[in-house]
Amino acid sequence: MQLTLRQLEIFQAIALCGTTAEAAKRLPLSQSATSSALLELESTLNVRLFDRVGKRLLLNDSGRALMPAALSLLDGARTVEASFGSSGVIDLKLFASTTIGNYLLPALIANFNKLNSSAVVDLRIGNTLDAVAAVRDFETDLGFIEGPCHASDVQIVPWLEDELLIVAAPDHALATLARRGRLSAEQLRGALWLMREPGSGTRETVEQVLLPHLVQLSSVMTIGSPEAIKNAAAEGLGISCVSRYVVQDFLAARRLVALPTKLPRLTRRLMLIHHAKKLLSAPLSSFIAHAKRFADATRHQDFEI
Repeated sequence: MQLTLRQLEIFQAIALCGTTAEAAKRLPLSQSATSSALLELESTLNVRLFDRVGKRLLLNDSGRALMPAALSLLDGARTVEASFGSSGVIDLKLFASTTIGNYLLPALIANFNKLNSSAVVDLRIGNTLDAVAAVRDFETDLGFIEGPCHASDVQIVPWLEDELLIVAAPDHALATLARRGRLSAEQLRGALWLMREPGSGTRETVEQVLLPHLVQLSSVMTIGSPEAIKNAAAEGLGISCVSRYVVQDFLAARRLVALPTKLPRLTRRLMLIHHAKKLLSAPLSSFIAHAKRFADATRHQDFEI
């Protein structure tokens, strides 16, 4: 077989960069070597993989069909190298959605590093859609998400239950009303709600758990991070439905209060994800097992978050 991993690596780089010149800088190779490798790959497969639009190279249907297999092969080769290399270093790439990345993974990674002093963990943080895309494209080993995943080629592992609280400043009008009894759906519906941006797992989950009870939210302000939301709520700007992990410090300091309501207890399941064709190396499997133990310990409050 004439197909090589190097050709697939160059194919991936061109797909990402859009030109052989930029791909050559990324690899690094000469532009002529990059162009030659692409031509050899297309000749080997007897198909054109890109549409030439001016100086740009855009994946065509054949290129898009090849990409998942190419990414899987390249990821598998990197995993084999890491597993059988002589350095002994555990090198893991993680991508977490915002709440998990900011409030849960620092403790998880710190506890893992105590047990594995050679571990090097690269953590990226974005929203749930970003995390799913990174896993789907083999840009990261594992993802941690707080919203639904609709990608068919991603394996989903239930990880940790998260309680969602409706919170407000202690002097907010609804906090005052709540001293007389649990708040009704109608009272909650009329408030100004502070919400994450579309694409956020928290936004999608909150809408899923609230709308069956409230039908609609009369007024919504979009704010792009959990920290900004809880600070805005603490200033009395509005109310929000957020993870207990996000606001537990403000609750303890009485900067926020959890509003008692007539709604049922609101929870969501946080998920661990990896590509369905991901080769789970021994170090990666060890980290997944540690994450599961961490979830059990957190549920029983054996870990301090």
